[in-house]
Amino acid sequence: MDPLATYREAVMTVLRAWEPRTGPESTFRFETVFDRERDRYLLVMVGWSGHQHVHATLAHVEVIEGKLWILCDATETGVAPELVEAGVPRDRIVLGFKSPARRAITGYAVS
Repeated sequence: MDPLATYREAVMTVLRAWEPRTGPESTFRFETVFDRERDRYLLVMVGWSGHQHVHATLAHVEVIEGKLWILCDATETGVAPELVEAGVPRDRIVLGFKSPARRAITGYAVS
């Protein structure tokens, strides 16, 4: 199987694992949004906090030039370690929400 196809499947598996979880309050739910044509994968939290509607992106991953770019990660444990556990090599993961200087010391790809 094509390594990139394997990485895409890993992203979807990792993000889908959040769907059955309940949010900080039972009024929140987690949803995945996958745009396979453009290689964009999102995990969002939707619900209500009192009278306030909440719609927040918890994770945003894109495939850019053959690597998984994590552009947003507001999860507690982090998407990157879960991707590594799912078989994605660390050098194929870019923490795009960190500056290039900070990326250099993370153990993941810089770009």
